[in-house]
Amino acid sequence: MIKAIFFDFNGVIIDDETIQMKAYQQVLRGHDIDLTEEWYFDSLGMDDRTFVRSMFERAKKPLTDAALESVMTAKTDAHRSAIEDQLPLFPGVLTFLKGTSREFSLGLVSMANRLEVGYVFQRANLTPLFSVIVTAEDATACKPDPHCYVTGLAKLNEKRRRERLLPLLPHECLAIEDSPPGIQSARAAGMRTLGITNTVSEEALRTAGAEVVTASLADWNAAAVKLVY
Repeated sequence: MIKAIFFDFNGVIIDDETIQMKAYQQVLRGHDIDLTEEWYFDSLGMDDRTFVRSMFERAKKPLTDAALESVMTAKTDAHRSAIEDQLPLFPGVLTFLKGTSREFSLGLVSMANRLEVGYVFQRANLTPLFSVIVTAEDATACKPDPHCYVTGLAKLNEKRRRERLLPLLPHECLAIEDSPPGIQSARAAGMRTLGITNTVSEEALRTAGAEVVTASLADWNAAAVKLVY
């Protein structure tokens, strides 16, 4: 039985994959790098640091540590500016989060940076709903490596230990992801997976190993999660 739900962030909670791409396009243009949609979506699952290094390498451009930090900071600033007036949460996601938080432990497992996650969580008042939060700063490897999900479950079980509750096993956790690397990461950590077609096709998610695929979390509630085995 599912007892905890782990969520990806970009493309699952917030509808900002295109916003992220445009922010990077704007910043990388200043370094004479033309970021294409193909390059961006080929890199789903990467954290900012890995992504920037990959794009400079792909464009055969040198990258200093100072330039790396500058690009990441500028992208975060551009992203925040783009969502400042209206926070683009996916339809139904807030209702789903509030409903499931009453019956399951919720965790976030994302390769987004802590600043961007924190800003959205503060704006939408999501922090009280989550037991654990894992961001890029907590992971030693990007998705599809399972380290981030292993870390998320370890943090949750440490919290449960302090509360004198039994630890959860990986198969008692459901990961909700919008990309093949995310699905592969959760599967490698031993978790069940729900793919959501916000970013890629159902076929791509099922090929990656998603047991269940949906078009929207607006179609889901706590009772539906309990039916996932």
